[in-house]
Amino acid sequence: MKPGFIYIITNINQTVVYIGVTSNLPQRIIDHKNKRDPKSFSARYNLNILVYYEQFQWIGDAIAREKQIKAGSRKSKNNLIRSTNPTWNDLFEEIKDIMTE
Repeated sequence: MKPGFIYIITNINQTVVYIGVTSNLPQRIIDHKNKRDPKSFSARYNLNILVYYEQFQWIGDAIAREKQIKAGSRKSKNNLIRSTNPTWNDLFEEIKDIMTE
């Protein structure tokens, strides 16, 4: 199995968050930033700021964590983000060199 990541992106006003899972985090964030799919949820709401991520050894673990986070309230998601990124900075520079198989 491949390694995996869960991630949370938001817009400049932090009014909407999107939780996703991927095996290649840098490429997936580039896709969001470039609005690869103009009709997608993230493109419609201008979600392109990476504010949270977690890395997992197996993609299945990342999928399970994604479901857990999605089931929580917006307040719990905000608290999760603030626990590691209190100012909601864009973390893309931090992850852009992560290499995945």
